[in-house]
Amino acid sequence: MFESLSEKLEGIFKKLKGRGLLREPDVAEAMKEIRMALLEADVNFKVVKDFTDKVKQRAVGKEVIDSITPGQQVVKIVHDELCNLMGGGVRKISLAPNPPTIIMLVGLHGSGKTTTSAKLASNFKKDGRRPMLVALDTGRPAAIDQLKSLGAQIDVPVYATKPGDKPVRIFPEALKKATQEGRDILILDTAGRLHIDEDLMQELEDLKKEAKPKEILFVADAMTGQDAVNIAKSFNDKLDIDGVILTKMDGDARGGAALSIVTVTGKPVKLIGVGEKIDFLEPFHPERMASRILGMGDVVSLVEKAQEAVNMDEAAQLEEKLRKDSFTFDDLKNQIKQIKKMGPLENILGMIPGLGKQMKGVNIDDKAFVKVEAMINSMTMKERNNQVILGGSRKQRIANGSGTTVADINRLLKQYMEMKKMLKRFKSGKFRMPQFKF
Repeated sequence: MFESLSEKLEGIFKKLKGRGLLREPDVAEAMKEIRMALLEADVNFKVVKDFTDKVKQRAVGKEVIDSITPGQQVVKIVHDELCNLMGGGVRKISLAPNPPTIIMLVGLHGSGKTTTSAKLASNFKKDGRRPMLVALDTGRPAAIDQLKSLGAQIDVPVYATKPGDKPVRIFPEALKKATQEGRDILILDTAGRLHIDEDLMQELEDLKKEAKPKEILFVADAMTGQDAVNIAKSFNDKLDIDGVILTKMDGDARGGAALSIVTVTGKPVKLIGVGEKIDFLEPFHPERMASRILGMGDVVSLVEKAQEAVNMDEAAQLEEKLRKDSFTFDDLKNQIKQIKKMGPLENILGMIPGLGKQMKGVNIDDKAFVKVEAMINSMTMKERNNQVILGGSRKQRIANGSGTTVADINRLLKQYMEMKKMLKRFKSGKFRMPQFKF
């Protein structure tokens, strides 16, 4: 999302770091360029002005002038102020002392509320909670069906009535049901509405009075940029929201919403959606986001994702196989599955410091993994365990079964052999990741 902004800031800082001594005009020129870069990233004008004023004030102070590396000190100041701009720290969802905790999701049509409701329920379930989803978008039967389908995927119950019922009348029955079943989290998926529609906004206000939610979260599509910020402010003025969930943060938007929304609304971004899958909803870490914007990567998040995805027993088995040089195509398929659990490949690579710039212009296609899995699935068990027997006729059969070509099979074999060599050399530090190109 922040690729263009990161590139521009990197160029600005490169010039600053190249100077042994920073004078006030140098800082002023840099701040002018940073201001333009932020405005082009769709950050709110007032937010940009306040941000650059604060950075400039600190950058021309004693801590920079007396520093051995003034350019790097300015980068640190920008990093710190970016963190402050986005809220300073992680803000968790508050839980009620007496369950169930009621969480109300609001926002525009198409912002991703229904999917986010299910993602939120999935997160709570992983934490050992017992969530229930409530379908309150009764004006759209498709929305109720969608929530039921998502609930079934994650094995979370969905309370729904017939289309057309008033949300304020549905809630008491949903609460009663949740209490009877011992549910400690109740997530209300409300209908999307325009902030200028007084009747629909009044419906939300009435629901707030009836449900008395512990948290009201505004779900905003990050792709809408400044509109998301302005609409969030309107919803906040009406409902006094407790926080924001930004969806589609894995998209190619300019990122201005994430950098503006805290300042304009006065409410924190609590969660971000980083992909379509049900478990791609993460806590928002301002300091990690600031590091990624400045091209520093995000190793902490990368390690956390790896810990969640990797099965330690399987890792031990893999280590034993590598020791015996018995790494098979099934092992390769298992490794691909674990990588896919960590999220979109582009996001993962962006967390590795310095790699974002190297990967610029490289087409990263997650679908290549699907193709590799299809080819492996088309192999017999004997072929998966011994690639030496893969002659012309076997390759043709595998290609036919996986919808690929013999050339694709040959590429896979070559890359498989490269990976075997790479894994054998892993402990020596001579590491080069083979690229799957199909």
